[in-house]
Amino acid sequence: LAWLAPACLILGLAGRGVGEAGRVGFLAGLVAHSAVLHWIYVVTVSYGHAPPLVGVVAPVALAAYIACFPALFAAGYAALSRRGLSGAFAAALLWTALDHLRSFALTGFPWATLGYAQHRNPALMGLASITGVYGLSFVTVLLGAALARIVSERRLGRESLAALLTVVALHGVGWLSAPASDGEGGRVRVAVLQGNIDQGIKWSPAWAERTLVVYEDLTQQAVARGASLVVWPETAVPGSVNTDAGLRGRLESLAEATGATLVIGGVGLDGPDPRWRYYDSAFLVAPVRGIAERYDKAHLVPFGEYVPLRGLLGSALGAVASGIAPADVSPGPGPRALAMAPGGTPVTAGVPICYELLFPDLVRRFAADGAGMLLAITNDAWYGRTGAPYQFLAITALRSAETGLWTARAANTGVSAFIDGRGRVSEQTPIFERGLLVADVPFPQEQQEKTFYVRHGDVFAGACWIGVAGLGALAGLRRRAQR
Repeated sequence: LAWLAPACLILGLAGRGVGEAGRVGFLAGLVAHSAVLHWIYVVTVSYGHAPPLVGVVAPVALAAYIACFPALFAAGYAALSRRGLSGAFAAALLWTALDHLRSFALTGFPWATLGYAQHRNPALMGLASITGVYGLSFVTVLLGAALARIVSERRLGRESLAALLTVVALHGVGWLSAPASDGEGGRVRVAVLQGNIDQGIKWSPAWAERTLVVYEDLTQQAVARGASLVVWPETAVPGSVNTDAGLRGRLESLAEATGATLVIGGVGLDGPDPRWRYYDSAFLVAPVRGIAERYDKAHLVPFGEYVPLRGLLGSALGAVASGIAPADVSPGPGPRALAMAPGGTPVTAGVPICYELLFPDLVRRFAADGAGMLLAITNDAWYGRTGAPYQFLAITALRSAETGLWTARAANTGVSAFIDGRGRVSEQTPIFERGLLVADVPFPQEQQEKTFYVRHGDVFAGACWIGVAGLGALAGLRRRAQR
């Protein structure tokens, strides 16, 4: 359907003016993304305790933000059509530039970017190591727009043929560019734990002890299966690891007793100068060394972990994820790799936390800082039994394909998984079941070359912006010439 959706939209724009085309694009985006974001109802009503009406309005409101981008595409495409500049390549450039814009406009919300629909296309997943997910969007729209042109003209024109050949060529580039999933380097036996703690009781003091017992037991099972690095999900520990001496001692004793290095999601707490600051954190707990490192989530969820424009909105709104802190969560300084030595094997790892996995450039910076693997921790219990955990797994797979790194994904209620450096899910859990996965995860040698995307970032997206600017300039020149 991803190949056909752009074609259908472009065919629906035929003969429409700029304003009307924009309205059509907005409506198409609104309907499509309201369906994709159905899980927002569960987040807001089931766990955010909002009234059902809010649960109905929330996904539509968020979809309305996303719908602005297909509206801009449709209006821009119609404007180019009036100057004789519309075509498959113009459509692909414009769509891709707007997909990139969605990753940072108003802090960004790039969920369900079109390129993610290709997450099971091995050739295009290889292309992601050069272009990021934006290259997958480009190829998808290029073919869809070519199909639309063939249908409307009822013939295979030169531009449509060129577009089809380009799509084939980019598949070939992807095949050849895909990083080796088991490159030269070392291996670490990693376990990801899935405690399956219901979101409704996750922050209940009555459940704190039972939650810890669950993860302690899973850790011991993982070590019995040979794991030297054990990854707990986001906020798996219902408390402040760095300020609660009893909790800290318990976790350090677990690492010491098992001999395993633990990466544990918990609450970071700093202060009170001048106030206490709460962080969504990952703690590195090593035998002998104790708590050796802490990474604080840098890109927070608006209205989930903090309320934007707090001074303006005041007490009218509260953050949905209120269990982690009595006030807004604070952002960390930014992505960085953590050095560790599980089982005596030196390795560095990036630990993207939940929402951060939506942002290609952010995750890329873990790899650029020297990470040899990604330990993705998340709490997908918020989504319930919806499509969201599987959508998020596909998003995470693209981060592996872009960086060429294996990802060990620990999710409270699933989907927990291992993903290789080509973005292929090698093993995954069912959702809402307690369990664990163990795998030997390879990591590259220090001198091994990083992917083009890690080294250069969103160069391809930037090139699309240059292409759009060129089309805009050419359209302006033609407009003047027609006066």
